[in-house]
Amino acid sequence: MQPSDLLSAPALIQTPRLRLVLPSADNAEALATVFLDSLNRSLPYLGFIAWAQSAHDADWAARFLQRDVEDIARGDLLVYYAFETATADGDGSYVGRVDLHSWDHAVPRCEVGYVGEPQVSGRGLMREAVLACIELALSLGAARVQALSEAGNLRALRFAEQALELQREGVLRHYERDAQGRLGEQVMFARVREDAR
Repeated sequence: MQPSDLLSAPALIQTPRLRLVLPSADNAEALATVFLDSLNRSLPYLGFIAWAQSAHDADWAARFLQRDVEDIARGDLLVYYAFETATADGDGSYVGRVDLHSWDHAVPRCEVGYVGEPQVSGRGLMREAVLACIELALSLGAARVQALSEAGNLRALRFAEQALELQREGVLRHYERDAQGRLGEQVMFARVREDAR
């Protein structure tokens, strides 16, 4: 697998209830606004995410999305912003952000990360979005998609193991610093493609 394989990823993924949109120069400004509003509204729920410990402004969000666009263009990662499919009685609400990052193309493997909009939680929408991205990674050639969650983030651990049905593989001690700068433990989860060689 090569970084160029990521360039073949679709700009839009449709699931039964969602549209997952890949950022581009054409939509980055609109996505930055939606993402920023959700992030700032969601801060009380994001205590385990280092970059989500304080409110951000429009300039920060624009730079954040610009990095997404540049990283995608280089084949370094994939990012999708998920929205409900607009219906007669729905407005296409923002659901969250899912990224496939830390690619090791030689294995090949990547890590999945996600930040959901709390106002739509409990409906399985983030589960649908994350599973669609995991399936995309596997279809692009990944043999393994892994997820890391802080050992103390019980909600994230349940989501990875129960909602996403990822296999819990173990605990990585002193793996990285938490949002407060302390050495912490991460729980490793993964889905592997059994036919991979």
